[in-house]
Amino acid sequence: MSESIKITLPDGTEKDYPKGSTGMEIAVNISEGLARNVLAAKVNGEVIDAHRPIELDAEVQLLTWNDKDGKSTFWHSSAHLMAEALETLYPGIKFGIGPAIEKGFYYDVDFGDMTFNAQNLKELEDKMLELAREKNEYQRENVSKSDAIKYFTKKGDEYKLDLLEDLEDGTITFYNQGNFTDLCRGPHIPNTGFIKAAKILNVAAAYWRGDEKNKMLTRLYGVTFPKQKELIEYLELLEEAKKRDHRKLGKELELFAFSEKVGLGLPLWLPKGTALREKLEQFLRKAQTKAGYSPVITPHIGNKNLYITSGHYEKYGKDSFQPISTPNEGEEFMLKPMNCPHHCEIYNVRPRSYKELPLRLAEFGNVYRYEQSGELHGLTRVRSFTVDDAHIFCRPDQVEDEFKAVIDLVLYVFKSLGFDKFTAQISLRDPNNKEKYIGSDEAWERAEAAIIKTAREKGLETITELGEAAFYGPKLDFLVKDALDRSWQLGTIQVDYQLPERFKLEYIGADNEKHRPVMIHRAPFGSMERFIAVLTEHCAGNFPLWLTPDQIAVLPISEKYQDYAQRVFRTMEENGITGYLDDRDEKIGRKIRDAEVKKVPLMLIVGEKEQASEKVSVREHTKGDIGSLTIAEFIDEFNTRIKALVE
Repeated sequence: MSESIKITLPDGTEKDYPKGSTGMEIAVNISEGLARNVLAAKVNGEVIDAHRPIELDAEVQLLTWNDKDGKSTFWHSSAHLMAEALETLYPGIKFGIGPAIEKGFYYDVDFGDMTFNAQNLKELEDKMLELAREKNEYQRENVSKSDAIKYFTKKGDEYKLDLLEDLEDGTITFYNQGNFTDLCRGPHIPNTGFIKAAKILNVAAAYWRGDEKNKMLTRLYGVTFPKQKELIEYLELLEEAKKRDHRKLGKELELFAFSEKVGLGLPLWLPKGTALREKLEQFLRKAQTKAGYSPVITPHIGNKNLYITSGHYEKYGKDSFQPISTPNEGEEFMLKPMNCPHHCEIYNVRPRSYKELPLRLAEFGNVYRYEQSGELHGLTRVRSFTVDDAHIFCRPDQVEDEFKAVIDLVLYVFKSLGFDKFTAQISLRDPNNKEKYIGSDEAWERAEAAIIKTAREKGLETITELGEAAFYGPKLDFLVKDALDRSWQLGTIQVDYQLPERFKLEYIGADNEKHRPVMIHRAPFGSMERFIAVLTEHCAGNFPLWLTPDQIAVLPISEKYQDYAQRVFRTMEENGITGYLDDRDEKIGRKIRDAEVKKVPLMLIVGEKEQASEKVSVREHTKGDIGSLTIAEFIDEFNTRIKALVE
């Protein structure tokens, strides 16, 4: 009788299978319908090929297109299919790396003396689908390092040889499909036949290994689907995303700008964008004050030794602006990459008692990171940004309650701004790569347990990711879905036992002994720049009424009603309603169209009838006329709407 293994499925079902059974065989045993859709298997947390044998007792999840890891496997396999098509069309080309990304995949290619441009895209897509119809299997092959080197030396592919230098003998695998062989860890889908629709989305340039000293390669971005209908829907979504692009809307709505003279990645906030930011800040400041936070302000620079103490210089020094030398020999400062070391020093200004804790320090602090120029993207990737930062210094027995209170604050922010779909990601350290992190195993285990327990008690929908923790502690990241169903990482909460140790933070306990506080880092927005970019695209520039820079536009029908329009506008200003008076010598139709383009929520039209009755005719953005109100009635209606939006 053959040796058996115990397989546990996600629903808790347990069943014995012969040792060496594959995920696909398990799927067939469950149902033929499931087997037809299985792309890969997750075995004890590791994604593997559906046809790869399972040798030990395991928890097994059978992955389909509906799973994140299933899509990732599908798209990584599609990158190999694209590479096979490219090699067929352009013999002799060389390949860098070809990973799956959040939506699709890319492959870096060295075309040598051959030319590839937008005119070649359709030919490549057709060749991919032609090869996909052959239903060639993705076959895994263990290869010795010497044989791998021989293969790619013969092929003349210096990029794969470069990758091989970092790999150990006994860990190297090739994947073959059709006439294509690649150096790859996998996993892959069973065969190319699952791929039914393909689109090459973009052709870009990328330095090999991201190093400007290396050769520039051609990066081809693509996406594939198991059904043509899904590709059509995705392309329609992309068109809508172009309309919502925060860079486009930011220019049209006069929110922000960039200047090469000022510097790449350094946003300039225009008056309307500044008004938007200030309203967001005021909203959070009010919530923070209510929750017991104390505002602080710290400098834009700090002594280099501050970040050496915190560990940030060792971990992020290469991604920061280089140290600034002063006339004093050996003295160096840095543009602030993080706010937390400064807040530790604020805590340390005097002795603390256990009765003072928790101490909650909050700051809208500017920080600076030297992002590579090729990675800069509007407001979502910049070199100067503002973090809605706060650090809570508390006793160990207060950690869970404080963590829950921060979750409540994050959920309040999301609800107020219309983000109703999100997942909380529990980001833990990689247990197999502990040298990436600072601190003891005991401290990490305490911090991770606190986050897991608190997220469960708050009833959050969670996923767990190993290796995504900060270098000093685990965190809870909020992954928000926008109106186009795209996922963005916004708010974050982190538990930290390490910085209090590094900065020797102390408090005198009830036992009159010295103790270390625990530090909780939190930022509901994440960064103001990124948050505003995501919010702009989420609502297509139609910001909530309480937040939009121009809440109203007063539009006189002609110059005869300018005085009344002025009076209406002043009354609005006196009641805290922001906007503008359009007193141009233009027809009312033009004024309305322009206000619609500017996405002004409410237009107050005044003419002879309105002036005589002391009223305004109200028009709502995209909805048209909604009636005539007295000025007092409009203000009451406006305030009622605002109250409903933020409570």
